[in-house]
Amino acid sequence: MESGCSAEPCEGLDGPWAYEPDRQEDMDACFTAFDKDGDGYLDLKEFGSVCRALFRNDKGKIYTLEPKQLYEVFNIFDRNKDGYIDREEFTRCWNQWIKTIVRPVSVFLIVDVQNDFISGTLNISQCAAQQNGLDVIEPINRLLDTVEFDAVFYSLDWHPSDHVSFIDNLPYRRVDPSSQVKAEDAKTYDTVVFEGPPLMKQRLWPRHCVQDSWGAELHKDLKVVEGAIKICKGTNPEVDSYSVFWDNKKLTRTTLSDELRAKNATDIYVCGLAYDVCVGASALDALSIGYRTVLIDDCSRGVDLSDIEKTKKTVASSSGVIVNSNQVKAMVEGRDRRAELGYKLAIEIRKREEDPEANNAPPLAGQTIESCNA
Repeated sequence: MESGCSAEPCEGLDGPWAYEPDRQEDMDACFTAFDKDGDGYLDLKEFGSVCRALFRNDKGKIYTLEPKQLYEVFNIFDRNKDGYIDREEFTRCWNQWIKTIVRPVSVFLIVDVQNDFISGTLNISQCAAQQNGLDVIEPINRLLDTVEFDAVFYSLDWHPSDHVSFIDNLPYRRVDPSSQVKAEDAKTYDTVVFEGPPLMKQRLWPRHCVQDSWGAELHKDLKVVEGAIKICKGTNPEVDSYSVFWDNKKLTRTTLSDELRAKNATDIYVCGLAYDVCVGASALDALSIGYRTVLIDDCSRGVDLSDIEKTKKTVASSSGVIVNSNQVKAMVEGRDRRAELGYKLAIEIRKREEDPEANNAPPLAGQTIESCNA
């Protein structure tokens, strides 16, 4: 078969596209293949054929964009708004969109697989969902052994002993009169409101993941790969930190965003503990920043079943994707290309063009960087 993308292999695609995204001649051949009427332009119907060839897995399953989404993506690349994508516009589409979809830069973010969440003071099997945190280790290790991620990150809850989230530290802070749960009535897992300014809602947890303790260590059975980067969070005693990107008040950020930019990451695969707390918060922040985000279901365990379902729905409604670990390898290798992630990328391309400085925005005012000495 020729290396160019002829009409037949593109539209009857059973695996990776029959072209190299870095080859100019392949881009030209693909444009010609989908320009069915040979007028030198792609109309909406022809662009839809491109998307049907692009969004599928290596078993031939096609993932479809909703008609409204297809029209929206088409208009992002139809820069002169004449109702067609010409060769110059297709070049932009190819370089900014198709290349990333076919050749993503994928990172693996493993969240808080620490002793205290598995068999220690905040053992999640004792929470409402009664899920075993130990269950995530085998599928995570299998992914580390079989999938070539471009980078691997491990996050750690890394709290000082006087941290605001610990229920035994409750007597040392004033609960605001507006709090529905009063200080004298508060129990583990309740939410109180501490005095400000500003007022701060805080869920109360058992003491956990104290810096340099056994409970804060990654579980001994979790594989730690060479060259991986550890990210600590929750080091500020006055504010909790669920997301691996920044604390709950966005006063302190971790080094994760800088590391991702340095690696030109496009896709983030998120999993770990706890599904409906730190994993979910990290996935949603990744989406809000603009990353194509995949939440790995069987590599995550959580605290509350209803909150886990809410997390899934919120991620999916934000153009994230939820998969099982056996689907990850094909996605990282560009053989399984999801329409949701393609749509997400197109929207981010539009945002960057509308606000070119957004990607290089400085930290929020007063925000400091959280260091990690784990």
